[in-house]
Amino acid sequence: MEGSDSENSNSGNWDELLHLFADVIAGDDDSRKVQALIKLAKMTRYAHEDILSRTVPILLKLLECPPSDHRVVIQEASAHCLKCIAAQGEGALANFICQLGAVPIMLRLLPNSVEGLQTALLKCLRNLVSFWFPNRLILASNSGLEIVLAMLSSCSDDSKLIILEIVSALSLLREVRKSLWTSRRVHHLVEAARCGRLVSKTRAAQAIGLLGLIKRARRSLVDAGAVVALMDLLKFGDCNVKLIAANALGVISSHVDHIRPIARAGVIPLYAELLQGSDHIGKEIAEDVFCVLAVYEENAVDIVEQLVEILGGDSVGAKAAAADVIWDLSSYKYSFPVLKNSGAIPILVGLLSDENVEVRERVVGAVAQLSFNEVDREVLAGCGAIPLLIGMLEDELDELRDNAAEALVYFSLDPLHGDRVSCVLEHPCFWNMFDRVMQLRASDEHVDVSLWQTDVEQLI
Repeated sequence: MEGSDSENSNSGNWDELLHLFADVIAGDDDSRKVQALIKLAKMTRYAHEDILSRTVPILLKLLECPPSDHRVVIQEASAHCLKCIAAQGEGALANFICQLGAVPIMLRLLPNSVEGLQTALLKCLRNLVSFWFPNRLILASNSGLEIVLAMLSSCSDDSKLIILEIVSALSLLREVRKSLWTSRRVHHLVEAARCGRLVSKTRAAQAIGLLGLIKRARRSLVDAGAVVALMDLLKFGDCNVKLIAANALGVISSHVDHIRPIARAGVIPLYAELLQGSDHIGKEIAEDVFCVLAVYEENAVDIVEQLVEILGGDSVGAKAAAADVIWDLSSYKYSFPVLKNSGAIPILVGLLSDENVEVRERVVGAVAQLSFNEVDREVLAGCGAIPLLIGMLEDELDELRDNAAEALVYFSLDPLHGDRVSCVLEHPCFWNMFDRVMQLRASDEHVDVSLWQTDVEQLI
């Protein structure tokens, strides 16, 4: 395409330019070939996809069989053009390049290539696997992972970053993740979550979460530094990155040996921020992780402290989410003294009268669960919960009525508070719930109260 200064998609001369490019490549002047390749790379952002696709066979031929006089320069320029083309067409051109056999050619050239050509080849491979998922299968099936990892010990820092981006893309394949783990190379995946562009680090974080679903792999990931890498993404990433990192960190924390050290690393405030965010999935992730970490009392203290602060705030969604977590934590035997001493119960009782239905719904659920425990019942009664619960029996929402009735059933069975709820003993909602509670208790006379509580062994 030498001799043309047109670099906009409005030109109607793309076919003519393509013929000019092909004529230059077929000629004997290698310097003109290099100039044409440089110009093609610049024009890939403007040329029609059909035109670009017709240059691919020419470029692959130059890459595989370049003229001997300017071999490396022409190969490097060709690889650079292919890299630029692969970034166009929303993956379609990247797929087309791979269908024409680009990956095996590049992998054959990589090990013995000089630095400039090596960088160009790696960048092209990175784009091929980044913009089209099936290309990852092609690269992996051609021993691409082993080839690029073997280069890490001797390549430049720039090339290392590109290799790690390739690793992050390939690691979304199950077999690649398995290979990294079984070959004790998960540290490369963790490093990919720390280095390079954000999109690459995010892919690596996702792969860490997927690999962490294998319980035996969690220790390897933690030992390789995954906690710090994921925490950085959770701190500084955008909304989507935070969700991926938070989920992955939650997965690898679900191991009895990791719960305490991960909490001590400072993740609890980060998940509290996620709980206060606007994303529903983020709230669910934070709730799940808090329930994992809270199996140890020292973690529960820190978590409940964060929840109490949220409950006293102005965000309706955050208050509802915090009450939901307390609802879950109130079934943990480790949390009984923590909730009693935290100041959470008086705040919950106050929120039984909140104007927002969602907040009341979550809070009364937490209160019903707390009412199961004798010590918490005392605190609830002292804060004035019983009259509010009695009033909720007339609420129009079934779930609110049922949870209020469940709490009152537990109060009615308590000799210290039975008289205070005698006024509702004939209420249909109370009696329906009373029957359900009694049936649940009678379903197995040998079930110990501890089975109503969550233990470490059940969670891990």
